[in-house]
Amino acid sequence: MATKETKQRGRPRSFDRETALEKAVRSFWERGYEATSISDLTRAMGISAPSLYAAFGDKRALFDEVVAEYGRLYGGFLARAVTEEPTARRGVERALREAAAEYTLAGRPRGCLVISAALNVAPASAEVADSLREMRLANVRGIADAVRADIAAGELPPDTDAAALAAYTDAVIQGMSQQARDGAERTELEAVAELALKAWPRRPDEAAR
Repeated sequence: MATKETKQRGRPRSFDRETALEKAVRSFWERGYEATSISDLTRAMGISAPSLYAAFGDKRALFDEVVAEYGRLYGGFLARAVTEEPTARRGVERALREAAAEYTLAGRPRGCLVISAALNVAPASAEVADSLREMRLANVRGIADAVRADIAAGELPPDTDAAALAAYTDAVIQGMSQQARDGAERTELEAVAELALKAWPRRPDEAAR
């Protein structure tokens, strides 16, 4: 007779959860949220639908976990660069170069999951698009804050439009992601990054020369 403890514990999983989650990341990354079905996921993850629901919940719950795992393994370089570098320009320069490399790395889907996974979703999935949009806007706010700090420190001219400069940087990064998905190579994206950096205002002492 099964004990109470055995009933609570249940049958052990017959798959590795972390491996299955990584395969789910790739599925959503390649196809996007709307186009990835439960059957696509179970086939890629190598598990049954009941096992998927038992381990991860529904498709939306799994996607939320996928986004967190994506950020841990592959994303987050923009926020890190802006936080770790001494100036906003240095942070953005590092982030753009890293984007060119990360978005075209062999052996993984191209572009950025957070940018592309919910571009076209049904009204019922609007919350998914809203969640990813908020993540992107958080990056824009982080860049704008760094630009404002540089203005206060005299690194950028006092008339620099922090919000516009941050939005411009975000537009470049989103464009690089799409170009990578369209087949652009790393060198092509690095050229885009170089041009984008030329749009940044110069330090007041450099502009006066």
